[in-house]
Amino acid sequence: MFRGTFSALITPFKDGALDERALRELIEWQIQHGVNGIVPCGSTGEAATLSHAEHERAIKIAVAQARGRVQVLAGTGSNSTAEAIRLTAFAREAGADAALLISPYYNKPTQEGIFRHYTAIAASVELPLVIYNIPGRTGSNIMPETLARLAKVSHIVGVKESSGSMEQASEIVRLCGDQFTLLSGDDSLTLPLIALGAQGVISVITNVIPRQMCELVERAMAGDFAHARELHYRLLPVMRAMFVETNPIPVKYAASLLGKCAAEVRLPLTPLSAEPAERVRAVMGEAGLL
Repeated sequence: MFRGTFSALITPFKDGALDERALRELIEWQIQHGVNGIVPCGSTGEAATLSHAEHERAIKIAVAQARGRVQVLAGTGSNSTAEAIRLTAFAREAGADAALLISPYYNKPTQEGIFRHYTAIAASVELPLVIYNIPGRTGSNIMPETLARLAKVSHIVGVKESSGSMEQASEIVRLCGDQFTLLSGDDSLTLPLIALGAQGVISVITNVIPRQMCELVERAMAGDFAHARELHYRLLPVMRAMFVETNPIPVKYAASLLGKCAAEVRLPLTPLSAEPAERVRAVMGEAGLL
């Protein structure tokens, strides 16, 4: 159902408010450069600091700008199951193709709690659901055995896997089979994860180099690993630079260097520090982006 390169969209701000024009232009630019889908209101989109109205508006803008040309996986996760159900229902009504739901953060639920969280959402909203596993942000890891149980639930179709473990990704593919989509949640691990059976990536660097990342994924999915490996090593410095500080601080700064939006982030995130900013600028210059 979901295959290729999906962009984890930044949310542009201007003077503290959602910059709708910049968001539309950013989406259009990425579509023109080959992304298969867009993911508004995820971690990269600073969903945690968006108001409910802003969250809903960003999803509406993404659906409207996509106009059916690419898939829209709306970020609707929450550590409140009831809130996740409400946001997912909104995404469905807004016309999103699917919802991406982060595992409940801060609460640190048990594996049974995680299972019940997702099954409650699936039972409440008729929309394809992609689970988002990122233990570094949530404080808990969704185990492959739990994903295997969830893969049997109607409407739950895949996982964005950001544990960083190749062994865990292998076990997910082994237990869940090819009817359950594994998407890389880390740009730098996309190539090895495709080799293990992943169907693509939800990418951060597509906010600054969409065409190159799409080409890497296309080559890898076609089995042309020699070409994909060459692209991987060419893009690796940019991938690393986007995480010199907490995501999305560096990628927003990088997008600002390209004139795509302001580098503005919301507290508790702060602007990129001087030394990391110089590193991002240098890497982008070396990559021929500036």
